[in-house]
Amino acid sequence: MKTALTIPLPQGYRIQDVLAFHGRDAEGVAEQVGAAGLRKGVLLGGVPVLLEIDFAAGAAHCANDADGPATPALQEAAQDALLNMLGLRIDPAAFADFARDDPVLGPVVARQPGLRIVQSATVFEALTWAIIGQQINLNFAIALRRTLILLAGRRHASGLWCYPEAPDVARLELEALTSRKFSRAKAETVLRLAHLVHEGKLSLERERDPAEVSRELLAVKGIGPWTVNYALLRGYGYPDCSLHGDVAVRTAFHQLIGGEARPGIAQAEQLLRAYAPHRTMAAAYLWASLGE
Repeated sequence: MKTALTIPLPQGYRIQDVLAFHGRDAEGVAEQVGAAGLRKGVLLGGVPVLLEIDFAAGAAHCANDADGPATPALQEAAQDALLNMLGLRIDPAAFADFARDDPVLGPVVARQPGLRIVQSATVFEALTWAIIGQQINLNFAIALRRTLILLAGRRHASGLWCYPEAPDVARLELEALTSRKFSRAKAETVLRLAHLVHEGKLSLERERDPAEVSRELLAVKGIGPWTVNYALLRGYGYPDCSLHGDVAVRTAFHQLIGGEARPGIAQAEQLLRAYAPHRTMAAAYLWASLGE
């Protein structure tokens, strides 16, 4: 059943950032990106759903097409996913005001107004992507993500694959992943997370306290501070994530402030403290500065 929804977009909204984030997989097994919109498959409550976004006239014209009844719970989950995918959780204006006179990021903000944090459709997708992508190059991470989708996801009636949920991943055997280029450590962590969520031992509800979420995730073997902060950023839209362990963040600081060597993790953490409680947007601008 298909349901339509129009979401007004703020002035200066950066459509290309959204298309670029969701178009990283050139094979497009779960996402198809065009010049003015995108389609994404995702499992929501066990139902294959196709999320469609078309940009026109200052709005995102959206639809969710479910292979099943469009229950109120499913429609709420679909709208939640669309807000994530559009990067509408964090208003960038607050950071723009905060950093306007900052000698490091102020000029970057001026050159790139309206930058937003584009998120994964679901918290589970953000977490699994953070585990998969840690300490490997982007192309390899995208290939592993594609493998997970093809192993644990399901096809929507449209033919697009849907990103899996925890119960789907929990059904996988370890060898199914390790035989397809997952390291044993990554495979075990992904499966461990999926089992904890599926069994109700770990809640990924969006409205939970970020500090509590962090404590529970850090207690999961294989999940460290970088993974937690990245998941809070891409999954929850938490505005004050400290990505001091991120190599790209540290590289950006080095390029912007100079010095003989790239800042270490402790120094990067100290540098980011100056941007609290807006460290998520600080990371976004540091990443963006590398592409200038």
